[in-house]
Amino acid sequence: MREFFATAEKRRPFPLFRRTTTSALAVAHARKGQNGIAVWATRIPRKLEQTAQKNHLPFFRIEDGFIRSVGLGSGFLPPASIIADSRGPYYDPARPSDLEVLLATHPLGEALQERARALIGLIRTQNISKYSAGGSIPAFDAPAGRRIILVPGQVADDMSVRLGGGSIKGNMDLLRRVRATCPDAFIVYRPHPDVDAGHRAGAIPDADVLHVADRISRGGGMAPLLDAVDEVHTLTSLTGFEAIMRGLPVTTYGQPFYAGWGLTHDLAPVARRTRQLNIAQLTAATLLLYPRYIDPLTGLFCGPEVLIDRFKTPEVWRPDLLMRLRGAQGGIRRAFVQGVHTVLQTRAKKKDWS
Repeated sequence: MREFFATAEKRRPFPLFRRTTTSALAVAHARKGQNGIAVWATRIPRKLEQTAQKNHLPFFRIEDGFIRSVGLGSGFLPPASIIADSRGPYYDPARPSDLEVLLATHPLGEALQERARALIGLIRTQNISKYSAGGSIPAFDAPAGRRIILVPGQVADDMSVRLGGGSIKGNMDLLRRVRATCPDAFIVYRPHPDVDAGHRAGAIPDADVLHVADRISRGGGMAPLLDAVDEVHTLTSLTGFEAIMRGLPVTTYGQPFYAGWGLTHDLAPVARRTRQLNIAQLTAATLLLYPRYIDPLTGLFCGPEVLIDRFKTPEVWRPDLLMRLRGAQGGIRRAFVQGVHTVLQTRAKKKDWS
């Protein structure tokens, strides 16, 4: 965070870190005119935002960027991009975020679009997604004539699901909705990597998934998977945006940031979003104007093109001891959850037999 909020002005110190609302406000008041308050969007203490606004202090909600790292944040790998939003979380459709304002009002002219088209080409040729690069295209052996639909799973308690998911309650509910909408499709379910790693909530037993879906895809990057499917149906997953950049049809069942601009089929439209954008304009606002990037090798500010180039440098992303311990913790949690599910299934069968 020090690197993300660094400034070229030597007289301005690095950000100071505080754990409580009172101390954060005290520091911000002491440095009024120079800094505001930045806080992880999912960790905002009660009344901190209202108090900052009342005292006319700039307030920024921090999230991981959309091209983040080669590895998971839930595995304690630091981000190489972040979002600092002064209006509201980009995943909350109840109010406009800085990203929505950019999408709705910025000219997004030809020079930006040209750079965005080049960036899309880079993302596609190098198979870049939020947490990975590279990989091979999987084969599903779908019957001829059946369209292949990817349904990306999400973290059950993720704020984008809670705020933008509408009436859909969880991954299993989404799968059922997709099957009801597309009864003849070949549905591929992709568990969220944080959930599959055992770090976050939202796991579904494979047997339950396969009552509705045709395949479960895990392992490997998201980008190659998108090259193996015909369309994407999603609640609010970033995978929908990554699919748009690849020209795939996307159906949204919730209200993600990329819905409502004429590029998706939206089952729960956001009424205030009326501007029609092209893919280059959506990409320019989302990846060029909105996030902050740092070069993980030098710690200096950079653009997404430099960060993507660093995805090819393995030593930058090598896990340290804490990250390896986190991986082991996730494995233990996964085994425990699967064990509990097996015990419950066994008891249910015994009850049926009796």
